[in-house]
Amino acid sequence: MFNTRYIFVTGGVTSSLGKGIIASSLALLLKLRGYSVAIQKLDPYINIDPGTLNPYEHGECFVTEDGAETDLDLGHYERFTNVQTTQANNVTTGKIYQTVIDRERRGDYLGGTVQVIPHITDEIKRRIKILGSTNKYDFVITEIGGTVGDIESLPFVESVRQLKWELGNHAAVVHLTYIPYLAAAGELKTKPTQHSVKAMLEQGVQPDIIVCRTERPLTEAIRDKVALFCNVERLNVMESIDAPTIYEVPLNMLKEKLDIQVLKRLGVTVQGEPDLEEWKSFLYKLKNPLNEVTIGLVGKYVELKDAYKSIAEAFIHAGAFLQCKVKVKWIHSEHLEECDSKTIELLSELDGILVAPGFGARGIDGKLCAIRYARENKIPFFGICLGMQMAVVEFARNVLGYKDAHSFEMSPSTKYPVIDMMEEQKAITNMGGTMRLGSYPCKLVKGTKIYQAYNKEDISERHRHRYEFNNKYLDAFAQAGMIATGMNPASNLVEAVEIVDHPYFVGVQFHPEYKSTVENPHPLFISFIKAAMKNSL
Repeated sequence: MFNTRYIFVTGGVTSSLGKGIIASSLALLLKLRGYSVAIQKLDPYINIDPGTLNPYEHGECFVTEDGAETDLDLGHYERFTNVQTTQANNVTTGKIYQTVIDRERRGDYLGGTVQVIPHITDEIKRRIKILGSTNKYDFVITEIGGTVGDIESLPFVESVRQLKWELGNHAAVVHLTYIPYLAAAGELKTKPTQHSVKAMLEQGVQPDIIVCRTERPLTEAIRDKVALFCNVERLNVMESIDAPTIYEVPLNMLKEKLDIQVLKRLGVTVQGEPDLEEWKSFLYKLKNPLNEVTIGLVGKYVELKDAYKSIAEAFIHAGAFLQCKVKVKWIHSEHLEECDSKTIELLSELDGILVAPGFGARGIDGKLCAIRYARENKIPFFGICLGMQMAVVEFARNVLGYKDAHSFEMSPSTKYPVIDMMEEQKAITNMGGTMRLGSYPCKLVKGTKIYQAYNKEDISERHRHRYEFNNKYLDAFAQAGMIATGMNPASNLVEAVEIVDHPYFVGVQFHPEYKSTVENPHPLFISFIKAAMKNSL
């Protein structure tokens, strides 16, 4: 029996070096060697999960099939490996402390003094080993959020130290660090990496492999220097050079033999080579498009691209599938609120318009402006979650003549709450984890554009919202030309709408972007880009 091995990915010098991409790339290479792999993220912030975090603070909140609101790195894990994540794949300091404090209040510690060591670290170790204890995975890759040396990361690094001691050659540490190029000196500098590893050593953790993020190729002298000063074998100093797309990183890591060196460190016999032909085919089509479209992504958090990470990646997946370059024009919805000639000129340059998810009243008028332009000018339109809800509001106002129509979220006093809150949501006062979250079934209407996209009647998609289409207005909308094309079979909630006499006008209550991967581009993004390609001719 193959005992689960544990791989820890840590980061030093600065955040945003790409620990999630390195972890995902390693997972892909191991998976393509025939191993089963799970990846999890340990986040050092005290929030229970990122569900209540402003997107400007933490980027997109990724939602799993089982309804966990998680870090956006879990999206990378799924997109690279095509393996679904769960509640167990994302752990925060908040969850750890909440669990320990709840136990203390129940008296589980029998009156003992509760401390960071051993109680907090024991809970961290328990969470790390949950996935391995299922006997479903050969490898569990655990990414430690933040950077080594951060105060909030100390309990996690201490837990890694303990596990490395306890598990012996069944545990390995991959440390991602930065080697900057100083233009004034004309050379790469290893000192930040040395200090990063020194900080780890002070906490009792010796990295087994050092992956060096860099803008310039590492020289042999640089690799030798890092090996000497950081106590690692020369073969275990690896280059992670900036790449045109994150999807090239697995190939770069294969060239650096990251997977081979990890397997050797863990005492696993290396056999054969990972089959990356499909991955290379995806990259070829991505780099050699035959067509090009410009899509306007209308949102309220566009200053931070990570706020819409899954949507941006879904465009890449579907675009490569169609061998079409998707140029995304990031448009702040607040800049469209005047809906003047300048706005119309901007929107007229687009081959398709996607109105993105979000919460709150800010920028809503700009979204309504973009939706109206798409509807009246027959521009392919795709609305996701709030984007669908605002499409319903715009239609109610300008087609049905309900001038006061709005979502209850933005206007509780509206005469026409065409988007309303479910009764069971109205009594909720706790904001965290209380929305309609995770995967729900949906039955599609045959002959519609959304049915043509999926080519099946029964689907399941992930949700993250509190407000719903108000079924009181279903008949009025249908008679005027906007029909419900997807319904939840159990609750009869509207999941998707379309305008019948429009080339492509689709709104969905769920988040299709969460399920798009390199291996399985999402059918709705494929159908939307197809419509945009047709419109661009």
